[in-house]
Amino acid sequence: MDFTEAYSDRCSAVGLAAREGDATRLKKLIKQGYSVDVRDNRGWMAIHEAAFHNRSECLKLLLCAAPSDNYIRSQTFEGSCPLHLSVDRGHLECVAILLKSGADPNQVTHDETTPLFLAVGSGHTDVIKLLLQYGANVNGPHCWSGWNSLHQAAFQRYPEILKLLLDRGANKESEDDFGITPLFIAAQYGQLECLRILISYGANINCQAKDQATPLFIAAQEGKGRCVELLLSSGADPNQYCNEEEWQLPIHAAAQMGHSNILQSLVPVTDQLCGSDAAKVSPIYSAIYGGHEECLELLLQEGYSPDAQPCPIFDCRSPMSLTFQKDVQKGMWWWHLTWIPLKEDWTNFWRKSQSQVTSPDGRRLIHVLVKYGITLLETDLGLCLHHERFSEFQYFLKRGCRLPCSQHMLAFSNSAMKVRGRYKEWLPSLLLAEFDPSNLLCEAWICSASSDVLNFLLEFTNWKRLPWHVEQILSDHRGVSTWVPSSHFEFIPSLSHLCRLEIRSLLTSQRLRSDQFIRQLALPTCLQDFLLYSDVLRTHDISDSWLQLGEACEGNGLLPQSNSENTEKREA
Repeated sequence: MDFTEAYSDRCSAVGLAAREGDATRLKKLIKQGYSVDVRDNRGWMAIHEAAFHNRSECLKLLLCAAPSDNYIRSQTFEGSCPLHLSVDRGHLECVAILLKSGADPNQVTHDETTPLFLAVGSGHTDVIKLLLQYGANVNGPHCWSGWNSLHQAAFQRYPEILKLLLDRGANKESEDDFGITPLFIAAQYGQLECLRILISYGANINCQAKDQATPLFIAAQEGKGRCVELLLSSGADPNQYCNEEEWQLPIHAAAQMGHSNILQSLVPVTDQLCGSDAAKVSPIYSAIYGGHEECLELLLQEGYSPDAQPCPIFDCRSPMSLTFQKDVQKGMWWWHLTWIPLKEDWTNFWRKSQSQVTSPDGRRLIHVLVKYGITLLETDLGLCLHHERFSEFQYFLKRGCRLPCSQHMLAFSNSAMKVRGRYKEWLPSLLLAEFDPSNLLCEAWICSASSDVLNFLLEFTNWKRLPWHVEQILSDHRGVSTWVPSSHFEFIPSLSHLCRLEIRSLLTSQRLRSDQFIRQLALPTCLQDFLLYSDVLRTHDISDSWLQLGEACEGNGLLPQSNSENTEKREA
């Protein structure tokens, strides 16, 4: 807290003379009996002014006129004594005068900051040597986070000071309140030379903070590539788990934060068991959550499977499910508790941390997963509808994704109800892939769907041979609603429509995912159109552009080419 802006020039006459370095006037005032221990609005006395402004002659006069032995240790409202003020400003002569006069080199402020800590933070090597000469505690703490001078030297990138402290017996394994060592700090902030010095002095490169993060992990998270290389070459363990659940490795940090260069260094030395073991988490999830396409592709190229194990920790059944969540989630899976520089407030710190996680279009991540052969699951279709991703819905169908079965029908139906108002964008492709319309003709659907949706669904059935319970629901609904069935539903379906239903059932769903198979049949174009329900689509003013969607996307490079091996994998 600094009162100088609100209350300037509130010091005493003696304090003003000391501030200005007017030794003659100060001497005169002291002779006249003026007090040297009058405090200003900050709690400063004349001795603080002299120490802060490097007025050595005035400082000597004040010490000679000291009213008590405690005068040299008097503190401001913030707890700073004259020695703190001189040390922080690097005033070597004043520091020497104070120490010779009995100032305590280990006196602490209200937040327990030592003079040595301030000298290290300011990089005043000569002052540091003088403090050590007078018995300054080389391991004295700073209470904000438990840092000591060695932490500060590593953080500020002062390699010579770091060596000086180590040679004077500083504890290289000292820990702050979070269990963080100076080596950890050097790795976190990319202080390569300081890291190299600490390693040469035998500091533990596999130390763990209280949250079990390691220097290698934090360097990977923060993108300090050269520190990662140095740690690895010095024996850092890339397979040392960095949290209590034992799934998080440095490779996860690099993948999530998008540091592909670091990922390349970590992939060859990391055990790929993390990518398949049910109790762990594949780094594939980390790359997707961070939204980093390059990192995702790198992992897949190096052998990590796109069909990674389920991830219950983050409620993901598969990497594909996480790509959809990426569009609605922001933030980080983990946040390592590290010391924040005192001059940086929490708001800026949090804003900076959030900026490290991107939120790109999940479509690009989906395309990478499909390119490397991910097995499309029935639940993926429901995800597409839940997140209103209709182009992916149609594309998944074309890639051979299995249609929802009874096991997942309730969840799929709920997702479909959510987007029933936009049925033209997804329902045609689903029904033309031979999805059984009766699966959607449940009471909830029938009672909430519009006339257009119900009529469109019934066009894909033999409306005179519906299951009994469906007929009953439709009959009851017609009596209490405004639904107006299409007029031809009153009659037995035409023979041509029944033939269409039968032929399509014989062709099977896999052949009907696009129009290609039917277009290759030796039939007149009008019959091909009839088998593709072109008449129904026109009646309901629905474009048949979905038929060319997959081929067009593959042709312009937005989606990967079809892969026969993937088809065989799905069929198996």
